[in-house]
Amino acid sequence: MSTYVYGITARSHPALPEGMTGVGESARPVRVLTAGDLVAVVSDAPEGLRPKRRDLLAHQNVLAEVGAAGCVLPMRFGIIADSDDDVTQVLTERAEHYRERLRELDGKVEYNIKATHVEEAVLHLVMAENADVRALAEANRRSGGGGYDDKIRLGEMVAAAVKAKEAEDAGEVQGLLTPFSAAVSVGPESTGWLVNVSFLVARDSAERFIAAVEQVRKSHPHLELRANGPLPPYSFVEPGPAEPAGYTAGADAGAQ
Repeated sequence: MSTYVYGITARSHPALPEGMTGVGESARPVRVLTAGDLVAVVSDAPEGLRPKRRDLLAHQNVLAEVGAAGCVLPMRFGIIADSDDDVTQVLTERAEHYRERLRELDGKVEYNIKATHVEEAVLHLVMAENADVRALAEANRRSGGGGYDDKIRLGEMVAAAVKAKEAEDAGEVQGLLTPFSAAVSVGPESTGWLVNVSFLVARDSAERFIAAVEQVRKSHPHLELRANGPLPPYSFVEPGPAEPAGYTAGADAGAQ
């Protein structure tokens, strides 16, 4: 039977809670595989696994339970090996990489920050900050709305100003929060979000980071700011050497 992998931790990590279960419609018992001073947290892999809500939550819950007792390198949802032996082989081959990552991520968690513009608020801001846009809008108003070409030009100017504001705000948000984190990982662009950034934060300074997020929210009322965390540090595990044969990945559906 194939093996589902939740994460990797040190052999010295406290034992798993008794009766812990993971993914699968009939939830599979969670167990560990050992190779030297490393262990992989695994279960048997169910057939036809898909990123359904129940299994996504089960994956995250296993990592949350393990992570509460010490550092764990979280795998994203859907990492499946052909067998237990394939997992222990990878642990052995990448041992130094995993040990380095465990040392680096010990005592740290991830916060993912997403932001988008509040449409009406940013339009008011663009109008207030851009004299050319303001002048053309006023000229169009005085002429009863302006001609077709003037309306098109105004729309293009507003769109360009909003786009520039997006880039400016994205840089400001990241710049204001970076000093409160140990590392930063910029996520993929996604429709509707002008910021999608993950921050690696020491557990004992998490309150300072959240306070900084609240300060950004107050100082940028034209932004809708969403903070998700604390999370296992998905964005900071970093891949080691190329995946060996025998590993497959389901949908890339981590905590974000």
